[in-house]
Amino acid sequence: MHDRIFGTDGIRGRANIYPMTCEVATALGRAVTHYFQTKGDKVKPPVIVVGKDTRLSCYMLEQAFGAGVCSQGGKVIFTGPLPTPGVAFVTTSMRADAGIMISASHNSFTDNGIKIFDSKGHKLPDSVEVELEDLVKNPKNMPIMEGSSLGNAKRLDEVFGRYVVYAKSSLSKRYDLEGMRIVLDCANGAAYKVGPMILRELGAEVFPIGVEPNGQNINLNCGSLHPEKTRDAVKEYRADLGICLDGDADRFVIVDSLGDVLHGDQLIGVLAKFLLDTGVLKKGDEVIGTIMSNVGLEYYVKSLGLKFHRTKVGDRYIIEYMKQSGALFGGEPSGHVIFKNFSTTGDGILGALKFIECLKFYNIPLKELISKVSLYPQVMKSAPVAQKKPLDEIEKIQEKLKEVKQKLGGKGRVVLRYSGTENLVRVMVEGENEYNVGKLCGELVFTVQQELATV
Repeated sequence: MHDRIFGTDGIRGRANIYPMTCEVATALGRAVTHYFQTKGDKVKPPVIVVGKDTRLSCYMLEQAFGAGVCSQGGKVIFTGPLPTPGVAFVTTSMRADAGIMISASHNSFTDNGIKIFDSKGHKLPDSVEVELEDLVKNPKNMPIMEGSSLGNAKRLDEVFGRYVVYAKSSLSKRYDLEGMRIVLDCANGAAYKVGPMILRELGAEVFPIGVEPNGQNINLNCGSLHPEKTRDAVKEYRADLGICLDGDADRFVIVDSLGDVLHGDQLIGVLAKFLLDTGVLKKGDEVIGTIMSNVGLEYYVKSLGLKFHRTKVGDRYIIEYMKQSGALFGGEPSGHVIFKNFSTTGDGILGALKFIECLKFYNIPLKELISKVSLYPQVMKSAPVAQKKPLDEIEKIQEKLKEVKQKLGGKGRVVLRYSGTENLVRVMVEGENEYNVGKLCGELVFTVQQELATV
């Protein structure tokens, strides 16, 4: 019996290895179609939008998933390469019942994943994923369709135009990008076509990199995890700004005109103030972060008269909390930023446009703008593990965790958690002294590796 196939952001793993196989994709296509067919009083066959990034394995997985939808009586709309937020938007725009994004986000081309959105463009809650898993593992619980009950599929490659119009509309009509020189790294991923198009249509002079996907170079030494090329290009072209996206363009990283990479929590802090100063947020409103958000961001947000709330890691958990609380803004240090008034998920292109709007609103040097958000020294490392045994059951790890917290003296934080998509333990230590933080993080990683390498 396999463990759960869903992680923190849909299903993800090595392509053509369980669970990222054609067999699972087909079974999931059936399950998604059946679930949305039986939800409510639906009479017509479910319409499922299927987008993808540029990985080689997307060809087989989109076809396999589509086959499952058709075999269960659904209708498939293939969009071709499209950013994850674009799939969410097109799903709602076309009044489809669900949207599927085939992507492993920032991972290498050898991995792939499947993210699922409902008709409103929101990622599915854990409870629905459990239902879908049960259907995948117990296909006998779904009726077999035949004859005229089978579904069909069509490809609408030009549907990306809907997303282009939508993304451009997120920039206030008070501003445009005329006169701006922008380096845009699309990570050889899903935004390789729409990213430069959006910025150019808004008036920017764009210097694109990472726009030559070949199926195997997505995220390869480029994109949000590797901003070095953007940093060099910003200096070479004397650009005003650099923007780095990841493989599915749901996150962004900003590089300033000097080639310095801005910390994601500083971006969130600056944007929170911008939203407050422009009346989108009001005193007492909440800004949503995660357990990985820097405590310096929390202090800054509270100094503005706003509240700060932490969720589990993953933009889906931020959005779920937003839906419950009515909060309008949140994000992760990784670059996932959610503007609830505009989007139902993280959107790298939209986020970058709102940040540019913020810069134009204040009209002061970027360094001066972000200097107000002082962050605590924070060290994050990953420890490979053989398997994911509950961390609270491993005595030596818990002893070391307690020791590290004591050495921080109540002036810092420690986060120890498993990656939702890889066999890794994420270790984060935060405190006042950078050397001390790095030393303690290293000690904790060493203990984790000793205890879990042979589990």
